[in-house]
Amino acid sequence: MTNGTPPSKTSPLDHAINRQDRLTLPAVTAAVAKGNGMLAFQPIVQAERTGRPAFYEGLIRIMDDTGRIVPLRDFMPAAETTELGRKIDCLSLSLGLNALLENPVLRLSINMSARSIDYPAWMETLRNGLAADPNVGERLILEITESSAMDMPDQVNAFMREVHRQGISLALDDFGAGYTSFRYLRDFCFDMIKIDGQFIRNILENRDNQVLTKALMSIAQHFDMFTVAECVETADDARFLIENGIDCMQGYYFGAPTIAPPWRSPPTAAVR
Repeated sequence: MTNGTPPSKTSPLDHAINRQDRLTLPAVTAAVAKGNGMLAFQPIVQAERTGRPAFYEGLIRIMDDTGRIVPLRDFMPAAETTELGRKIDCLSLSLGLNALLENPVLRLSINMSARSIDYPAWMETLRNGLAADPNVGERLILEITESSAMDMPDQVNAFMREVHRQGISLALDDFGAGYTSFRYLRDFCFDMIKIDGQFIRNILENRDNQVLTKALMSIAQHFDMFTVAECVETADDARFLIENGIDCMQGYYFGAPTIAPPWRSPPTAAVR
């Protein structure tokens, strides 16, 4: 006998996603435990000087035992709120700090979830990197996802005060993708806002996205935050953004992520 509530229905797509998680997560967990990861570097350019990168974003790539790079979409949504997500953040930060120590003129942004603030191993990784070279902090940008920052504003604020003393910059990633509390945004001390790519792609042809992007830029500029447009893919979109006052841009138009560090010579073809 049932309680009158119809049974929930699971679509074939849901079954496929769940099956993918069951297949992928153990492999990713094992790879992270072995440190089988690398960064793919994508340039971010200033609107006034698009010919050379202002800094790079280091995007984590995880390799399974066969050497295959596992697509982030296959595991990150499931890992984000778990300890695996914290360990991925640790690996990403460690790789980023090593790159900064190797190249004394590199400026690099690394992704993290606000949930990693309370993860002792992540904080230990950061402190060890800063201890190895105190100047590293001045070249490190930490990108915190909007959704995680708004879930724990008090911890984020305390963390900001601590890392700003080390010279580290902070970026709010995927700005506009979620339901940002502008009260929290006012209280935060982000140095940079990265406008989510859903508003940027084909912006020249989408009047709604033009209005929304201009509004997000205006909010960021009001709080003295640099603006970065993500997913800039065409010259027309780049020109529109520059004409409307964007500070920096990132996307395939300026360069694909590459696992071969672009500052090394000879240059190597990009690997997406």
